[in-house]
Amino acid sequence: MRYRQFISIFVLLGLLFWAHDAWGQCVMCRAVAEDSAEDGGLGAGLNRGILYLMAVPYILLSALFFVIYRKQKAST
Repeated sequence: MRYRQFISIFVLLGLLFWAHDAWGQCVMCRAVAEDSAEDGGLGAGLNRGILYLMAVPYILLSALFFVIYRKQKAST
């Protein structure tokens, strides 16, 4: 029983430290994007990359739901 508690606490602390590193990276990306967005350099490319990464899952899910809809409509 003590072994499971130790592992649970260890995993929880590991996740907390890992999340802290992720927050630090976001601040760095934000600073680079804000500094370079004015001159159209890295910030513009970063914004396009974010839009691309955001659009792909929506397109795939829309196609999946369309296929499901067509199959249901064909079966009835």
